[in-house]
Amino acid sequence: MDFPREYNAADDLLDRHVREGRGDRVAVIDDHGRYTYAQLADRAARVATVLHDLGVRPEQRVALGLLDTVDFPAAFLGAIKLGAVPVPLNTNLTAADYAYMIADMRAAAVLASPALVDKLPAGAITTDELARRVATAAPLAHTAKTTPDDVAFWLYSSGSTGKPKGAMHLHASPRWTAALYAVPVLGIREDDRVYSAAKLFFAYGLGNALTFPFAVGATAILCAERPSPATVLRVIREHQPTIFGGVPTLFAQLLADPSLGALPLRVSTSAGEALPRHIGERWRERAGSDILDGIGSTEMLHIFLSNRPGEVVYGTTGREVPGYELELRGEDGAPLPPGEEGQLWVKGPSCCMAYWNDRARSLHAFHGPWTRTGDQYVRNADGTWTYCGRADDMLKVGGIWVSPFEVESALAAHAAVLEAAVVGAEDKDGLIKPKAFVVLRGEAGADELKDFVKHRLAPYKYPRWIEFVDELPKTATGKIQRFKLR
Repeated sequence: MDFPREYNAADDLLDRHVREGRGDRVAVIDDHGRYTYAQLADRAARVATVLHDLGVRPEQRVALGLLDTVDFPAAFLGAIKLGAVPVPLNTNLTAADYAYMIADMRAAAVLASPALVDKLPAGAITTDELARRVATAAPLAHTAKTTPDDVAFWLYSSGSTGKPKGAMHLHASPRWTAALYAVPVLGIREDDRVYSAAKLFFAYGLGNALTFPFAVGATAILCAERPSPATVLRVIREHQPTIFGGVPTLFAQLLADPSLGALPLRVSTSAGEALPRHIGERWRERAGSDILDGIGSTEMLHIFLSNRPGEVVYGTTGREVPGYELELRGEDGAPLPPGEEGQLWVKGPSCCMAYWNDRARSLHAFHGPWTRTGDQYVRNADGTWTYCGRADDMLKVGGIWVSPFEVESALAAHAAVLEAAVVGAEDKDGLIKPKAFVVLRGEAGADELKDFVKHRLAPYKYPRWIEFVDELPKTATGKIQRFKLR
């Protein structure tokens, strides 16, 4: 694609539809109503004015602690329209997590859903207050004169030590993901209705429920509630989406519902963790449509390796998305011969610029046009790719990164725990969850330790199983040998 020198992602994803006569089309359906592209464009432009009046200037960061309602796209695109840099925050984190990220990004403003405001620093503006300000604000008269290579937004990704890192994405990146994946692979059309159980603060959810529908003038269905199976089925049956974005854990939970039958979906997508073959096959039998399993990353913004309609091979992650190049490399970074398992490297135009204020991890992950994913793969003779695990110890739990080190540290804070080690273990559906091996120096039960971790970390990080052992396997230098525990 050729981008003009002056290009703003918010103008392309939102205002363009009004200029081209699609202003009356429904852009968003949320828990409270329906909003056309014209209404959303006006709302985003007023948010831009409110942010400007609060003192936010181009290139400054705006933290978004927002649930999935119309406020998210209005604030996200409004900030981009102003030339500021919105930073969506995972809505499942602790107050300490938020304090770290808001300080790290040096946020000029914080916008928050009322349900989250108590966990955010003082001074956060709730969406209720924002709505009052928006009602009296004039729409921002001029979109910021940004370029395709200006930073448009950040997304935080967890690291192996648990310290989040801010991936800085450019104005051109959302359009690239739509042009390379959403239109040719997913086949999204103007008449589609898209519902993503993966929330907007994820790179995956942001593409599913904002970039992709807004790229073609389709409709995004948003729900602020936690995506429990009952909530997801209610939304699907009520709003009849044609495209659904989920994660393997959720698909397994939905299949456990005896009421699940044929759904109105044309196609579903899955990412975040490998989709077991049996889940994909059972979904096709019962729901009546395929799941396109794929892999993306926060750094690459969306999916770059995927199954596709008519070519689904369950048990694999499909084939390269055209426009991206993939290589398997050894630990030394050298390409491996065909047939060998290795670390997956990817090259493509949607890669982030770097990690904010983290030169060491940027140098480790980004090598010229190539990005080291940290995932282990093998390429099959038929051209499909099969996931083999992680090159590091990170876990994907329900599609969200979990650092074993972070969970181990939380367990070790309990007075009865001498030391702990955490690895991934498969549940009954073949999906990965944290399992802890604990050496005690006092008395404590498994349930007590699970609750202890739940109160110190985001709840999804707690170990589902705890096994008490006399000692942990270690190297001669004292490093825990997690591979032996696995």
